[in-house]
Amino acid sequence: MRIGTRKSTMALAQTEEIARRLIAAAPELDVEIVKFETRGDQDQTGKLLRHGGKGGAFVAEIRRAVADGELHAAMHSLKDMPGNEDTPGLVIGATLERDPPTDALVVRDGVSIADLHRSRGKGFKIGTNAVRRAAYARRLFPAIEVIHFRGAADTRVRKLDHGEMQRLPGGGEVGPADALIMARSGLQRVGLADRISYDFPVEEMLPAVGQGIVAVECSAADWQTRRYLSLIDDKVAHLSADAEREVLWVLDGHCNSPIAGHATVEGARMTLTAAVLDEQGGMFIEVSRCGDASRPRELGRAVGLELLNKGAAAIIERTRPPLMVQ
Repeated sequence: MRIGTRKSTMALAQTEEIARRLIAAAPELDVEIVKFETRGDQDQTGKLLRHGGKGGAFVAEIRRAVADGELHAAMHSLKDMPGNEDTPGLVIGATLERDPPTDALVVRDGVSIADLHRSRGKGFKIGTNAVRRAAYARRLFPAIEVIHFRGAADTRVRKLDHGEMQRLPGGGEVGPADALIMARSGLQRVGLADRISYDFPVEEMLPAVGQGIVAVECSAADWQTRRYLSLIDDKVAHLSADAEREVLWVLDGHCNSPIAGHATVEGARMTLTAAVLDEQGGMFIEVSRCGDASRPRELGRAVGLELLNKGAAAIIERTRPPLMVQ
């Protein structure tokens, strides 16, 4: 089985884990990892919007290789997979059990979360490339300056520690950052969990849809690959993924939309919370519902429709970049 993945340290670690699990479940299987340097990996400073968002930057090229039959499957971080567009012929064949989905704060020497709360962020620069994290950061620390900050997880932490400036897409530099907001799961995967100064609870910063879930995508018609992938599929993570991504589908969110969503399963019941914010964090709509865990898309649809009824569409449209306006 040929599995495609990005060349980054984190992506390779995730794909190697998939290979280990597949071989443990099916010892007769020969797994080959095929590395891709995606547009998002080649451009470590530009905004992802120029590449069509995370989907265009990190997913599209590997997906194309699956669709063309060059690969049997592709590994993606689920939060990088667009949820508002159809992908004919491809399905998510497996999801690994979810890593912690929360966001975390990494600070440089001399900075603490207490300093940020006390000052409401005045005089501090927080680095992130995610519009959702930026919006929540502005809600939590109204005086904060959010700066564009990209790169692999370990690279971003190194830049923070060395006080390096971050190049801007249109030229010039910004920084240095005083702190970064990053996914806890990503920091754990590259061995930097000890750098976490604060874990944002979901009540403060709702995660991105699919955050912490590794997905394996394959051709819908390739039943042999689907059978192998089903051996390593985590049912709870898959149900959560279906519910959260249904919200994205209903909202028709784009790559510049601060949309968040998080599902949890307890027994036969699922709780799904989703939110839509404006980029400054001032406008905020959140909906939470419980439902039958075996019907995740139905629950996701209900949550998405309630968000729309409360005005989410107007917020999403205001955050739509000019080039995306129909």
